[in-house]
Amino acid sequence: MSIAALYDANDAIGLAEELRAGRVHPRELLDEAIARLERVNPRLNAVTARLDDAARAAAERPFDGPFAGVPFLAKDLGPALAGAPQTMGSRYFAAYVPPVDDAFFVRVKAAGLNPFAKTSTPEFGLLPYTEPALFGPCRNPWDTERTPGGSSGGSGALCAAGVVPLAHGNDMGGSIRIPASCTGLFGLKPSRGRTPTVGGLVGEANVDLGISRSVRDSAALLDATRLDAGEPFLEAMRREPGRLRVAVVRGPMLGHGIAPEARAALDDAAGLCASLGHDVVDDEPGGIDYPAMSYALLLFFASQIGWHLGAGNPTPHRAIQGGDLEPATRAMLAIACVLALDELTTAVAHQRALTDRFARFMERYDVVLTPTLAAPPIRIGELGLSASEKLQIEVLTRLKSPALIRKAARDISARMFDWLPYTPIFNLTGQPAMSVPLYWTPEALPVGVQFAGRFGDEATLLRLAAQLETARPWAARRPPIWSGA
Repeated sequence: MSIAALYDANDAIGLAEELRAGRVHPRELLDEAIARLERVNPRLNAVTARLDDAARAAAERPFDGPFAGVPFLAKDLGPALAGAPQTMGSRYFAAYVPPVDDAFFVRVKAAGLNPFAKTSTPEFGLLPYTEPALFGPCRNPWDTERTPGGSSGGSGALCAAGVVPLAHGNDMGGSIRIPASCTGLFGLKPSRGRTPTVGGLVGEANVDLGISRSVRDSAALLDATRLDAGEPFLEAMRREPGRLRVAVVRGPMLGHGIAPEARAALDDAAGLCASLGHDVVDDEPGGIDYPAMSYALLLFFASQIGWHLGAGNPTPHRAIQGGDLEPATRAMLAIACVLALDELTTAVAHQRALTDRFARFMERYDVVLTPTLAAPPIRIGELGLSASEKLQIEVLTRLKSPALIRKAARDISARMFDWLPYTPIFNLTGQPAMSVPLYWTPEALPVGVQFAGRFGDEATLLRLAAQLETARPWAARRPPIWSGA
């Protein structure tokens, strides 16, 4: 079998088995991954930095760990990768190169994964689509006029195009699950605190893991990066899930409605679960003030931007210049500058109330099923700020009026989650949640569905995902832009 055919036929675990058996060398897999990257990236614009030399040097050294030398992609946001540019999608950090690996990548490398490129993200991961001014829009291999989602958009685009079977992602409001939905991949957000991460300080909403074509690759990555001990998830997922109690949530939660395609994907997934013997009912937790949750999330995002450009700034002596930041980031920074302690305290109180409400709801159910997004992948530029919105932000940031900035924050929070009304909820509660690629539209666009489990219960989600993957295989589906020769 040729290297290209072997690469196409295997997920990361399968490639690792080939490596351990000596049927292929890490250098050969890396050369194949680099060739694939060069084949499709001109059309996808998903890479922010190449790490070929470092990866080739690593490929000549012995690999330990379960992945045994499999090529890997690192998102350009979150945990630092030593010696690799880390722009975070921002012109402000265009020249920043961290000197050491953060804990997540220490574990990634120890597991035998070999990073060879950094992938595109919106500025500071703030937006659910990947169109940073620094690099330009990243495109979806299913339709290059559409977004691969965000903020792990570059990782999703390249994984879907077959450049790698597994890529890094992180998730503060859906940034693993959104691109998984948009690109027909599997994306698991672990429970709060399960893996090492950086940022997400207020509300602790952020987690790191990855996006994959197979369920077991995400399970193995979770095993390799988890902070706690316990039964390996790769072993746990091999058991049948049993008869699960599934609550289908049809209301839009943080948004104002969902598209027919998202509704069809939800109905399809609910029907599939019922056909597999699960108890499926329509239900949702009551008594939740969703506008308050939207505002809490906005405050957490703003505080994260304030941290990146303040206490968390790795280049503290570099003053912010006029063209350094995009308008949405400037707006969030302005909000962060007027935040009062009581506002953040109230936001955390709302978060805890939501967490308690869902914990009691999950006493009746094993998993919750929702659409991942309110609609299929949007077109490039569809959610971009209008000229008048940019002007409004410019006026607000220049006036520095706390009253006007707080009013603008309320207005923004009322509409910012219309495309992603479901994913951020489970960042607030800390529950594990996954996007599963079970449905494609008649136009061949992937539309994921989201399952959330009880806090700490990734095992049930992974067992269910494995069952769904067997019942409705998706790995053989390939987008029009595919990197194989």
